Amino acid sequence: MAEEPAVSRPRVFGRVALSLLLAGAAPLVAHPGVGIVMDQRGSVFYTDLARVWKIAPDGRKTVAVSNVHTHELWLDREGNLYGEHLWYEGDATKQWGHRVWRRAPDGTVTDVLPARRGFRSDYSFVRDAGGASYWVERESKPPRFRKRSADGVVSTLAECASCRDVRWMTAAADGTVFYVDGTNLYEISPAGAIRLRAARLGRRTATHPQAGDRHVVMGLWTDRARGVYAAIYGAGEVKRIAPDGRVRVVARSRFPWSPSGGMIAPNGDLWILEYSVTNAARARRVEGRPE
Repeated sequence: MAEEPAVSRPRVFGRVALSLLLAGAAPLVAHPGVGIVMDQRGSVFYTDLARVWKIAPDGRKTVAVSNVHTHELWLDREGNLYGEHLWYEGDATKQWGHRVWRRAPDGTVTDVLPARRGFRSDYSFVRDAGGASYWVERESKPPRFRKRSADGVVSTLAECASCRDVRWMTAAADGTVFYVDGTNLYEISPAGAIRLRAARLGRRTATHPQAGDRHVVMGLWTDRARGVYAAIYGAGEVKRIAPDGRVRVVARSRFPWSPSGGMIAPNGDLWILEYSVTNAARARRVEGRPE
């Protein structure tokens, strides 16, 4: 498949100086999205922070959801696509707002959570195969990883006294949760046991100066062999971390691009969401089975 044309973010989003996962963070040079998913028909959806694009199995590219600033995406079993829209009201109020939307397979877009002020703290796009969602409560002492089951019951999966800067997360089909803390990758078993999967995964290189310290390691995703993939935005690499902790580079992005997210398609192809030094976005497919 040919490379998708790059899409630049509107200037208003280029001024966003907030980590979605940590309110109050220092201004960032860039804060790419990580959302890229594939539905059962083989269509790929990805965010460029101004809209969500759809790439059909035949390669045709269209806008799936317009005028939405979402960093993450999630697909349910019925093929409904979920994301959010995050905005800044302006310096007069210094208020942020958000809403959560759902796009049905027929293209109809409706709100799941209506527009409201503040940041999303009670709805997560990190889901397992059973529909349970996961998030971290950073304001608690110690930080707590929370789980909402498919029937709405909320529980504490684990507490983490050693956590310092928890950011992007993903969940495997069985409910194992993986998260980035600094440049380390940790996993939480369904029973709540935390262990280090791999340390010092990323670094910022001279060719990727746009990567802020908190965005050296970005999106996470998994494969059926229990491997975990990490987008090393600071170095332009995708790394696979095996269950025994072995790490290897499975893909590299060419300057000015760098990976921010990805996924493994049912046929084993690796799809990478890439952002450039100018905040353009594209989706790229790497054929083969990287595991």
